[in-house]
Amino acid sequence: MADAQARPPEMRNWRARLVTRVVHTWFALARGMTLGVRAAAFDEEGRVFLVRHSYVPGWHMPGGGVERGETLGDALAKELREEGNLEIVGQAELFAVYFNRGTSRRDHVAFYRCTVSQSAPKRADREIIEAGFFPLDALPDGVTPATRRRLEELAGAMPVSETW
Repeated sequence: MADAQARPPEMRNWRARLVTRVVHTWFALARGMTLGVRAAAFDEEGRVFLVRHSYVPGWHMPGGGVERGETLGDALAKELREEGNLEIVGQAELFAVYFNRGTSRRDHVAFYRCTVSQSAPKRADREIIEAGFFPLDALPDGVTPATRRRLEELAGAMPVSETW
């Protein structure tokens, strides 16, 4: 039971753990190390864009894996388009790179801060069941602890960690 409590809340669900294990097993065969991108994507009003996935609980910042032959910037732009109909305004700023040991012993996440515009509201699909912009002082229930930590780091309210 202590092991279950040591897991982040979004990984305490058996289905989330199974999907994560299957995906990372595939990535282990296809890649030597996994690398992902994630963004604190803000609109002009200063609201942050968050998503809820169909396969893992909680509200997260948009992002995903970097494929072979893809730059971090290309992966970030692709994930923002796919998960929120978002386009980066100006240049995304690399904030930090984290070791994501909660997912696997070889996963890293490049975390960006950017301003975005949305071409159309994101409609629910098989991957993203809910998405939207939220004021920082009115985040939805169920925001993951990692998402909260990243927002606190961006605000300077806590030191930047090396682990996700």
